[in-house]
Formats: sequence, structure tokens, C-alpha cells
Amino acid sequence: MYRQISTPTQLHILLRSSTNLWHVLNSMKSVYSDFYGAKFHCDPLLRLYHSKAEAQKLSKLLIPRRDYSLKQDVARANCTITCLCEHGKIRQARKLFEVMPERDVISWTALISGYMKSGLVGEARELFDRVDAEKNGVTWTAMISGYLKMKRVAEAEKLFHEMPDKNVVAWNTMIEWYVQSGEIDQALLLFERMGERNILSWNTVISGLVSCGRVEEARGIFDQMSVRNVISWNILISGLSRFGKVDEARLLFDRMPERSVVSWNAMITGFMQNGELEKGRRLFDEMPGKNVISWTAVISGYTQHGRSEEALRMFYEMNRSLRVRPNEGTFASVLGACSDFAGLVEGLQLHQVISKTIYQESEFVISSLMNMYAKCGVVAMARKVFDSGLRRCRDLVCWNSMISAYAHHGCGRDAIIVFEEMRRRGFKPNEVTYVGLLSACSYAGLVQEGLDYFEMLTRNKSIKVREEHYTCIIDLYGRAGRVKEAFELMEKLAGRASVNSWCTLLLGCKIHGNDEIGKQVAEKLMDEETEGNAGTYALVSSLHAARGKTTKAGMVKLRMKQEGLKKQPGCSWIDVGNKFHVFAVGDRCNEFLIFNLHEKMKNIGDGDMLLDSE
Repeated sequence: MYRQISTPTQLHILLRSSTNLWHVLNSMKSVYSDFYGAKFHCDPLLRLYHSKAEAQKLSKLLIPRRDYSLKQDVARANCTITCLCEHGKIRQARKLFEVMPERDVISWTALISGYMKSGLVGEARELFDRVDAEKNGVTWTAMISGYLKMKRVAEAEKLFHEMPDKNVVAWNTMIEWYVQSGEIDQALLLFERMGERNILSWNTVISGLVSCGRVEEARGIFDQMSVRNVISWNILISGLSRFGKVDEARLLFDRMPERSVVSWNAMITGFMQNGELEKGRRLFDEMPGKNVISWTAVISGYTQHGRSEEALRMFYEMNRSLRVRPNEGTFASVLGACSDFAGLVEGLQLHQVISKTIYQESEFVISSLMNMYAKCGVVAMARKVFDSGLRRCRDLVCWNSMISAYAHHGCGRDAIIVFEEMRRRGFKPNEVTYVGLLSACSYAGLVQEGLDYFEMLTRNKSIKVREEHYTCIIDLYGRAGRVKEAFELMEKLAGRASVNSWCTLLLGCKIHGNDEIGKQVAEKLMDEETEGNAGTYALVSSLHAARGKTTKAGMVKLRMKQEGLKKQPGCSWIDVGNKFHVFAVGDRCNEFLIFNLHEKMKNIGDGDMLLDSE
């Protein structure tokens, strides 16, 4: 008969005093079933050594019927040690290990792996270095992997070099670490030294090369593979598409012996990201078994390339299909489309849909909602979404979105208040934060505040001052009429000054009539590479025209024409009767609508005046 254990204390006493392994195992069978119930399962590591089919049938702490260990009592003990380690009972696992009258390599590996998973590297190494330790390739790999997870790379490398018989898993573990750390050349050196490679070795190296932008080398290694799986093809297709080689990616896609949903999605995403929207849409229509990633790729592509109405139509079509539900990426893309054409009604409808899903608490979706409301002119609603996020989740992106929303509408003081509150709550600003903050100060005319925050930025050594920050300060000076100071700052920047910064300064000169500096800036811009920017030519031409230099203005326009550039006219639109009316410079198509609006405004104004007089 076996003793019945009903408390953890009795279990500990038994573990300390028992010399009969069978007493321990059979007694533990009942006590751990009572403690953990039906959810007490063995770790997947167990299935490396024991019967997988039987291990999957465990509903309580049952001992597998078959084991690769020669003796069944050792197999049962190994199973128990593995389960204890999986549930964090590492001390009990060690006690059981110590009272085992006989151990095998699985016993040692299970406990060493348990220590490594618990972060107890010292204890694992002490056990590993014992004279009586039994080790195999799995044991060595467990130690190496544990060191790498703890970022103790030197010790992992030393152990790897000391490993007597390196198996393919150990090689792959080291290669994967180098790839993830960005040390692709070191990964390639190990890959070349490998005596035996499996498909994971090849895929890991190809993926690493693609991540570093070395697509041609990745293609060379891909061509050397004697056996490929669908993942190999997907990695290279995705990499080629990401770096603009979409035609080459399509040739590979057509050669694939078999395709998965990931293959189709990678190719569709490649087309949409590279602006080949029609090809991407045709491939989407041909695709069998579309999922949410497929739909989102097309919607996102339309949004990124300014075809917002088509993005919305795709979203509505997706909802009508009833087979696929949107995720946070889908919602963010559609909200971006609403932002682009100021579709407040559509944005409100989308907000209602989001409020009934789990994505209403997603930081990504919250920031997209705020951006949509801000671009539609409803800053109060953006602030309401921001405040509701405080109760659930609010990350740096949300703070940046709120600051940018206030900046966009010239609410400089409000942007500063949000920035200071963000700092009080322990959030550290990044480059994007300062761009929004400095823009807010510029638009609101808060010159001194903007300069103070710029000085704070330059003192912060953890943030690199970027071109956008300097452009904000140039704009700040220019709007305030302090053009000379802006020009002095530009001269200090020397070669680091961008075309955008010079254009901003030129605009300030034009507004405040500073012809002397404006002339120097215009000449500088004409000498610089304008990167085919029609706006730059138009700005220089208008400055010359404003100064009465019509000949120079004509020469700039001629140069612009010779380069095949054309300035797109500015436009705006309004929604009347569920129909958008677009107004462009020089457009006379909507004169009747404008006349009616003017008349209504006059009548409303007269009515107000009449009420006031009464």
C-alpha cells in the first residue's frame, strides 16, 4: 500500500525522506491531480523523448505507457520531472531527481532545461558540469539556447565551440541568434561551416539576408537549395516585393509548385505596396480562400496611393461577404482612407463598428481614430477618444497623435499641456513627439516656447535631431518675421539643410517681404537638386513675380516646363446631399452651387442682424 498525501507539506517530507522511487511517483500522481486538476499536462519537451500520441491524451498527471528509456520507473520519473519544471516546481523536480536510484540522459536534460526556462542559469550549469552528468546533443543545445535567451552570447559561443558532436539543431540555434541580432555575416560563416543542413538552416539564412536588404545574395542561396518548401518561396517573394523587384517576385510566384494563403498574400501585398494596384486587384480576385490579411493588403494599398473611395468600397464589400471579419490593421487602413478625404460620416460609422469589437482597446486603432477626427476638423472628438483611452490603454503613439491633432489646428497651448502631462505620467518623448510639439508652437506663434522646447531636444542625447525639427524651427522664425535668424540657422547647418527647409525659409521671406534674403534663398534653391519638385519651382517663380522680376519668373517656369513638371492646382471639397463637390483653382463647374451658398450665407447674416436690431 502507498501512503496517501493530502498536503504539500506531506509531499515535501516524503521527497526528503523517501528512498523508494515508486512511493514518490504513485503518491504524486494523486496529489498533483488534486492540486492542478485536469489542466496538469506534460511539457512539449517530454514529447521529444516519450510517445507523442500518448502524451497528447493526458488529462491528468498520467504516466505514458511507452518511453524510449529502457526502464519504466525511470521513464515515469522523467515525465514527472518534466511536468514539475513546466509548472515552475523546480525545487520539487530537483528533489525527485536526487532521490532517483537510476537516471538516464533524459533525466539530466529535463532538469537542466527546467533550470534554463526558469532563468536559473547557474544551477543549470552546475548540474551540466557534474562529473556524473549524462549529456547528449539536446542537453548541449538546451544550455546554448538558454544562454542566448539570457543574452550571454560569449558563454553560448564558448559552449558551442566546446560541443563534441554538433547537431543541426545546435547550428540552427546559433545561426538564428546571429540573424535576429543583425549579425548576418557571422550567420553566413556558420552556415558555410555546417556539415549537415536542413531546410530550416537555409530558410533562416535567406530570411536574414532579406531583412538586411541583401536580396540578390538571398536569391543566390535560394537557387542553391536542392529541396525547398513553401516557406522558402514565401520568404524570397516577400523580400523581392519589399525592395521593388515585384516583377521578379511574380515570376517566382508563377513557378511555385504549391501555394499557401501566405504566398498569395505576399504577392498581393507586393503589388499594392509598389503601386501596381490593378495587378494586385486582379490577383486578389483570382485568389482562392481569401483571409483578412488578403483584404487588408488591398485596402491598405488603395489608401496609401490616394484611392480612398476604392478602399472604402473594398471594406464594405468585405463586410458583405460575411466570411471574413476585419482586424486592427483593416480598421486602421480604412480610418486612414476616411482621414484622406475628410469623410467624417464614414468615420463615425466606422467608429460605431469598432466600438462593438475587441479592437476598441487597441492603441493602434485608438491613434487612427484620433487622427481621423483631427483631419476631419473635429478636435473635440479626437480629445474624447484620447481621454477614453486613458482608462484602458494609452501608449506613446496616442500621445503623439493628440499633440499632432492640436498642432494641425493651431492649438499650441493645448499641445503644450498634453506634452507636459505626458512627461508627468512617465512617458518619454521621441522624435515624432517633438515634431508635433514644435509645429504646434510654430502655427500658434509661440516663438519662445518653441525655442525652449528645441533647446530641450538638443540637450536630450537619446534623441537625434532630425531634418524635420530644423524645418519646424525655420518655420517658427519665418512666421514670426524673424527671417534673419532663420537664415543664420540655415547657414550653420551648411550641407545638412534640406530643400524643404530652404523652401520654408523662402516662404517666410515672401510673406514678410524680405527681398534681400529671399533672393539668396531662391538662388540657393535653383543651385540645389530640386528632386523634380514642382512646388519648389512654383514658389521661386512666385517670389520673383512678387518682386516685379517677371523675366526671372518666366525663366523659372521655362525650366520647370523643360523638366516636364507641372504644379497640381490646389483643391478643396464639401459634402452636400451625400455628394462630394470638388473646387479647384480656376474651376468654374460649381459656380451655381457657390452662388447658392453665398446667398444662403447672406440671408443668414441678414437674419442675425435683424434679430440683433430688434
